[in-house]
Amino acid sequence: MNANRLHLLLPFALPAAADASTALHSLDIPALDKLVARATLVERVIGEDFQRTLPHERWVARAFGAIPAGTAAEDEAPLAPYMLLADGGHPGDATWACVQPVHVRIAHDHLVLIDPASLELANDDARKLLDVARPLIEELGVRIEAPQPSRWYLSSDAFGTLAGASPLRASGRNIEIWLPHEAHSGERSRAWMKLQNEVQMAWFEHPVNEAREARGLPAVNSIWFHAQGAAQPVKSDFARVLSDAAATRGLALAAKAATDAPPSNYKAWRPDGAASTLIELDPFSAPFIEQDWGRWNAAFGALERDWLAPALAALQSGELGELGLTLCGDTGSVTLNITRGDLRKFWRRRLFASLFIE
Repeated sequence: MNANRLHLLLPFALPAAADASTALHSLDIPALDKLVARATLVERVIGEDFQRTLPHERWVARAFGAIPAGTAAEDEAPLAPYMLLADGGHPGDATWACVQPVHVRIAHDHLVLIDPASLELANDDARKLLDVARPLIEELGVRIEAPQPSRWYLSSDAFGTLAGASPLRASGRNIEIWLPHEAHSGERSRAWMKLQNEVQMAWFEHPVNEAREARGLPAVNSIWFHAQGAAQPVKSDFARVLSDAAATRGLALAAKAATDAPPSNYKAWRPDGAASTLIELDPFSAPFIEQDWGRWNAAFGALERDWLAPALAALQSGELGELGLTLCGDTGSVTLNITRGDLRKFWRRRLFASLFIE
């Protein structure tokens, strides 16, 4: 791998083909168009409609080797122990699941999960809700660590091989098919349902929720289980990993790579000639989930200006040796690689829209 290399991981930057005409309506991305046209296609993962994990989660899990040996990796992303590590906890060799306070909305004849990021749950309020939930959880014999009040980690043999869906995978959808189930049998877990029910009842008419509803905010009325797994020995092909995502940061920490928040633009990063760097940029998740293609277009415009155009110029000048791009949707992903030599291959004419997942 070229030492002077940048790889951009871009969750929710790849709409489904059905949304192409709307998503591309006013998109002006000449730098990305040239990069895509000249790039070498490294990997195209189609994915399936009802996979519980997201493509960018599966990509980082595979990239760092976090999938247990002998596991069918198609839908695996056991990232909770690495998230716990990033949040300041100590996963050890226990099996952990990530659990988040959420709002489940009652629709006409089903329940819908709301994107947890849209809750606007302040840490003080999250801590008050946690203070009520913690003793109930511990009374059931479940170990809990919560270095971040709005993101908890639970460990219990009673959860077995319970598999949950990523919150963003289930957000905005009928939650029935996304509820946690035993990975090998498909059955619901009584241990989890009992714990969830205890917490829901404790939060019903809690002062935090009464105050939220008085301010026009949705009540925090349930908890969501996902990413269960045990930490594996991992490695990184990247000397530096810059991301705001707990899973990605935790994987980097476990692999002894340098970590930090992503810079605001390419100029603030600049290659130093000595390190291969992974940068995860995520301005697309909220507009993608909400199908707000105007905001999605605006986010792509900023990405073009701040990252893609400068990276293309750096490739052309030789300042950057190699650029990798992993563009993800909600089911699939595409990984491309571009070198300075690739930019001269004028006969390559791949279109951005050709990458969209059917």
